[in-house]
Amino acid sequence: MASVKNLKKDIHYVLGDIIQAVYIHELAATEGPTVESNALIEEALTAFDSLVERINAKNVENKKAHFNQIYKDLEVVAGGLVEKLNAL
Repeated sequence: MASVKNLKKDIHYVLGDIIQAVYIHELAATEGPTVESNALIEEALTAFDSLVERINAKNVENKKAHFNQIYKDLEVVAGGLVEKLNAL
């Protein structure tokens, strides 16, 4: 990972793309938002807030390990959200 700035961008782009895919699914497959799609969007936003909050934490001993763990958590969260999106 090159920088904190790039990690923030990755989080923004990945979770933003997932939310956009949910909206596209709503327009293409259904007649509007459903309870499941709204829950998926809310989960993505909650994950975004959580990850950004962890990035901005000041009391971290090993920053490199901390940011690498955040990146791994992003991959896990994004994978789970994509699986839920595919199940819609």
